[in-house]
Amino acid sequence: MTGKEKFAIGEFSAKTGISVRTLHYYDEIALLKPEKHPTSGHRIYKTQDIMTLQKIISLKFLGYSLEEIASLLGESSFSVSLNETLQLHLQALEEEKEKVELSIKAIKRVAALLAQEDEVDSNLLFPLIHAIQTESLQKEWMEKNKLADIGGKLFQKSEKETADLDKSYIQMAKDLKALYGLPVNDPKVQKMVTSYLEASFSFIGEGLMEQLAEADLENININELEAMAPSPFTEAEERWLHEAIIYSMQQENLE
Repeated sequence: MTGKEKFAIGEFSAKTGISVRTLHYYDEIALLKPEKHPTSGHRIYKTQDIMTLQKIISLKFLGYSLEEIASLLGESSFSVSLNETLQLHLQALEEEKEKVELSIKAIKRVAALLAQEDEVDSNLLFPLIHAIQTESLQKEWMEKNKLADIGGKLFQKSEKETADLDKSYIQMAKDLKALYGLPVNDPKVQKMVTSYLEASFSFIGEGLMEQLAEADLENININELEAMAPSPFTEAEERWLHEAIIYSMQQENLE
């Protein structure tokens, strides 16, 4: 056996960077079948096998399954049919990329929140994760209701801005659980509402607040959006909070 033209499996593995175990598997499924020594039965790889392996690696990198690769290896050239399958793989990879990016975003937000709070109620934490997970659906909803510009700016907020809002929301949720049942005009209740509204308005910003004020929200089914980011509060708590916010705004208008 000459070193440049034929290789034992260990040599071939070292030369290509593909593990011996993987080469065994490719042989078993007839994806890359080397010659066998007539007496010892040892695998013997040739220079041409390197080219075949490069094709396998390239097609695998593009997202093809091993079964699909096996059918493509015999092709001497490729036409528009390959481009069609490539576009399908591209679409799948783009969707996977979006999922990974959302997972990274969720991990960063949860990690930042836990670093600040040490401990967060799971009933508050998981709705936050779910809201991040459904961002693409929320964007579609905003586009459908002609709010794409507003949605785009909201979803582009910095990590610090988002972390500050998360912190304010968690604090408001803790206060709500502790204060629920008190009259909505109670100073402690109004302090909670004012603090959260100020944080929310700061996050949204004056420009977006003006855009929201001009939007035709009366003809929009807001329940569809709320279903994508369910509240961690009970219906009774939601009603109580809503009443407290209405009272706060009425007092603001009186001043």
